[in-house]
Amino acid sequence: MAGLPNVGGTIGRIVATAQNGLEVIRMGGFDTGTEPAPYRVVETEQMYRLRRYFPDDPGDGYSHVILIPPMMVSANVYDVTEENGAVSILHKQGIIPWVIDFGSPDHEEGGMERTLTDHVLAISRVVDLVRGVVGRDIHLGGYSQGGMFAYQAAAYRRSEGIASVVTYGSPVDVLAALPLGLPAALAVPGAEILADRVFHKLWIPSWLARTGFQLADPVKTARSRIDFLRKLHDRDALLPREDQRRFIEQEGWVAWSGPAVAELLRQFVSHNRMVSGGFVIDGDIVSLTEIRCPVLAFVGETDDIGQPLAVRGIVDASPDADVYEALVPAGHFGLVVGSTAGRLSWPTTAEWIRWHDGEGDEPAEIGPMDPDRKGRGSGISWSNRLTYGVGQVAGAGTALTKEIVEAVESVQRTSRAVAAESVRTVPRLFRLGQIQSSTRISLGKLMSENNRRTPDAELFLFEDRVLTHEQVNTRIDNVVAGLIECGVRPGEHLGVMMDPRPSALVAIAALSRLGAVAVLLSTADDLDEMLTIAQTRAIVTDPVHLEAAAAVSDRVLVLGGGDQRVIDRADGVEIVDMEQIDPDQVRIPAWYRPDPGHAGDLAFVLFTRVEGRLTRWSVTNHRFAMSAFGAAAAAGLSTYDTVYCLPPLHHASGLLTTLGATVAGRSRIALSNGVDPGRFGQEVRRYGVTVVSYTWTMLREVLHASDFDPAQLSSVRLFMGSGLPTGLWTEIDERLPRAKVLEFFATADGSAILSNIDGSKIGAMGRPLPETNDVAVAAYDTEHGQLEVDANTGFVRQTEPNEVGMLMSHAGQRFEVSGQVLRDVFRRQDRWEVSGLLFRRDYDGDLWYMGSAAASMRTADGVVYPEPIRQALSKVPSVDQVVVYSVGEPGAEVVVAAITLRDGVASTTPTLLRIALGEIAATQRPHLITVISDIPVSESYRPLVVDRSMPRPGSRIWFRDVDGRYRRYTRSAADTIDWSRPTPQPVSQRPSGDQSAAGPSAVAAPVVETTAVEPAAVGDRSAE
Repeated sequence: MAGLPNVGGTIGRIVATAQNGLEVIRMGGFDTGTEPAPYRVVETEQMYRLRRYFPDDPGDGYSHVILIPPMMVSANVYDVTEENGAVSILHKQGIIPWVIDFGSPDHEEGGMERTLTDHVLAISRVVDLVRGVVGRDIHLGGYSQGGMFAYQAAAYRRSEGIASVVTYGSPVDVLAALPLGLPAALAVPGAEILADRVFHKLWIPSWLARTGFQLADPVKTARSRIDFLRKLHDRDALLPREDQRRFIEQEGWVAWSGPAVAELLRQFVSHNRMVSGGFVIDGDIVSLTEIRCPVLAFVGETDDIGQPLAVRGIVDASPDADVYEALVPAGHFGLVVGSTAGRLSWPTTAEWIRWHDGEGDEPAEIGPMDPDRKGRGSGISWSNRLTYGVGQVAGAGTALTKEIVEAVESVQRTSRAVAAESVRTVPRLFRLGQIQSSTRISLGKLMSENNRRTPDAELFLFEDRVLTHEQVNTRIDNVVAGLIECGVRPGEHLGVMMDPRPSALVAIAALSRLGAVAVLLSTADDLDEMLTIAQTRAIVTDPVHLEAAAAVSDRVLVLGGGDQRVIDRADGVEIVDMEQIDPDQVRIPAWYRPDPGHAGDLAFVLFTRVEGRLTRWSVTNHRFAMSAFGAAAAAGLSTYDTVYCLPPLHHASGLLTTLGATVAGRSRIALSNGVDPGRFGQEVRRYGVTVVSYTWTMLREVLHASDFDPAQLSSVRLFMGSGLPTGLWTEIDERLPRAKVLEFFATADGSAILSNIDGSKIGAMGRPLPETNDVAVAAYDTEHGQLEVDANTGFVRQTEPNEVGMLMSHAGQRFEVSGQVLRDVFRRQDRWEVSGLLFRRDYDGDLWYMGSAAASMRTADGVVYPEPIRQALSKVPSVDQVVVYSVGEPGAEVVVAAITLRDGVASTTPTLLRIALGEIAATQRPHLITVISDIPVSESYRPLVVDRSMPRPGSRIWFRDVDGRYRRYTRSAADTIDWSRPTPQPVSQRPSGDQSAAGPSAVAAPVVETTAVEPAAVGDRSAE
């Protein structure tokens, strides 16, 4: 009713207010007389009902769009008002709207068990259905979380059948700007707790969803209610917004299922995988990088929920899509409902659809989304929202000064970083420090603990497949049963020769769970020697390596059945197809105890080659734990990380600092079929990789590929591994500034584990990992191969800064010593293991590797160390690979540096090579530098010296003259040089005192070398 016209003034207002208020109380609102747009339900499934609006219009020649509501909002959100409703406006513009109605889960059969995956798969089925009906690609649109669904469905389908994606206030980079201005450091652990402990049991009713939406902007909610009450006497003034008010206040909300909320919090809040990639849909790995179709994202200038910075995350998450944006002066709800949406959002959507279907021009209201979003809005903080709201309500507001706000935010960021790092690392290091010889700890036990903690969390990602902790744990137990059936017992040594894939990791973990010893084998020519050294009688392998294993072992157990090679060869005795063993039929013996390994027990056997000699590396459970927990702490690994495992498992970087650290950090492991530059970037983006592990020159092919795109690695925060050449390290720093390098170094017996954690000194090995064995550098006489003793004390002397000496590791754990141990070394009753490796310690205490004692080269000028030469030459831009070796008898050895050039580089200059060696004293530089055509690499990508012969004179070989410069090595020069005589030094380079024990940096004179560069020689760089 409109009130009583003949009653004026205050009494009339009171009566009208009472009458209208009674109608609102009884009916929930005013009867506006509006009618919903006509539609017909054309498909019904347990997950949804599909509405086809304006069913009487055949839509000949029309475009088609599928609209997706958020989980907590009714599908009627696209038809709230008759004049400004989305479906009506789109239809008037020649577009047929289809709307997915998920219903209210609390009223649907099985609705409270729905997951996010169920929603995405339902949307994908709808796309197929509608596309089949209309015979053309369709457009996919979604509001808020419905837009997130649209992105996910488009990525899951690789954009097949989708003409474009249109979203309205849909966050992608969720952690960049959370609702209410919540800090990510607070929201992330909170989301994890809610997902794991609350929403797997509970659900969100519709009234709670409505309340949560209103609390997102309490000031605006309060203001709108006050306005409604103040105008309650004026029915005509309220009617235009009544449908919208009733939708927000009462009718527009539906329940959320607990599993769907938990998955939302875990994947897209806690892990932020809309940006990083690697989220899971129906067991498949999905990344928004798979979106190829055009994208239009509507951004609300005052949107508190889908904040601008979070919405604009789509431009980074989908680098292969053409991404546009439309900026709308509205909040979250105003993007799709109300006068602003009717004037801007939906007409612009219609123009966008017609443009991409070739039936119109590009909309004037849109523009390409700028990847550099600085200055374009960074989210609406709680303080800004509250200040703005109070100002609107009270007519006044006071803001803190910019300086105070920035100071407070800086303190908060620092505190959050310190707290987060402490939470991750302190428990690991504390546990590591408590390990004793009798402590039960092993790889199998760590994986059992992770399974008990988070059985449904993803563990292995491989070839777009996902395996959870529970699935992997079940597989491990099944393989253990198979090993028992094959007669394997605790303590037995079994070779493992497999490519990095889930079955290989399962085999290693199964041997650990059984208490057997995994002997990690390569496919090198010395397999026989490896088996003999490790006392191994049987090999576990995959079909790929069956022939190689059968050639050296009388008993081969094969994992990964179904391969014809296995079927043809398996006889059940010498070659056993373990996939044919039914674990349920295996009788488990009384002696079996899962994960029996103690810290002092031998767990793994690795192999390393020192100067051509194969050496066994015995790894106890304690040393495995030291490496695993220490590396996980140094890398800051957590459940938010996905580690991309490139190294082979028989290398320490593959077993210890990749598999071990990932398990200790409870991270996901992404596995690859070798290093392929084209596949590398795709898999990094698809899996959402945050950490890449490597060995030696493994990253060279990726970084040097002609089509390498650093943007493909935007999710990577860390590269970790060992053996990285300084040149590649420098390239990573320059080309991927957001990523860091964590370089590890372990002695051949694993007694010392070093890491360069901060990466500020490129090429340094850093310091010992926390809670691992302490190290010292002992003075060492390289000429005579013995430690130097202080004449006064009788103890071994520790080196001075930059003096080269022998690395020693403190032998604190008596139960696992495997190398040579000396007592009473630096003081009474101490115990130190001799590593056989030479290092120098700089003035800051960081360690630099010089090479092994056996690899030191004895020339007429003194001892030359190979590692500084390798690292220096690797920094030359034209140089690809470097190896260093010597020719001749000790005391007159000729040091040769062999290099290869990068693809497309025809030559290099001696000036460039000499400048690269400028920090090394002239007598410490190689006598000859030669360019060769190829340097082969091992399975772990370590450059190998194949030909140790004396290079012949030629146009691409240079010798070092008396001034340390390099000149063309001609036949006449070869005939006149006497390598057995010391090289005369220029006066400026002759040491003023006894510095024979000092390392290269101690005698290098970079200033002298720089001034010695001739202007003509510098000019030659451009000429060549």
